[in-house]
Amino acid sequence: MEAIMLTKYKNDYAKIAMGFLSFIPDLKDIDHLKTELTLYTADNSHVLYLYREAPGADFEGVVGAELGKDYVMVRHLSLSPAVRSETTQFAVLRDLCAEYPDKKLMGTMDNASLIAAYQKYRKEDHDGADVSAE
Repeated sequence: MEAIMLTKYKNDYAKIAMGFLSFIPDLKDIDHLKTELTLYTADNSHVLYLYREAPGADFEGVVGAELGKDYVMVRHLSLSPAVRSETTQFAVLRDLCAEYPDKKLMGTMDNASLIAAYQKYRKEDHDGADVSAE
């Protein structure tokens, strides 16, 4: 099993997180961006994680989620342009699922197609085995 490369957001990471979130078109406005960041810090049902591909490496993206009783809804997923690929997006989602193994992964209207593609990928796996129960 690969190590989870998500780090829970804390205020020390504010500038880094804001930089990644600003790649999202809806969050280009600084006031809207600050409002979203406040939501992740003030509301216990919202979490923000920074992502890195290897221990000790620089952060390469963020994922923000809303936590429900039996679901995790991905609200934001933003990666550095250098690592912005489906492979990296799936790695972030895999790690998020590992953080919340008993919750169903869901997406907003903006990222529902990514979540659906990830669910399909998980079911098919590389050797055709169904790994959805992992």
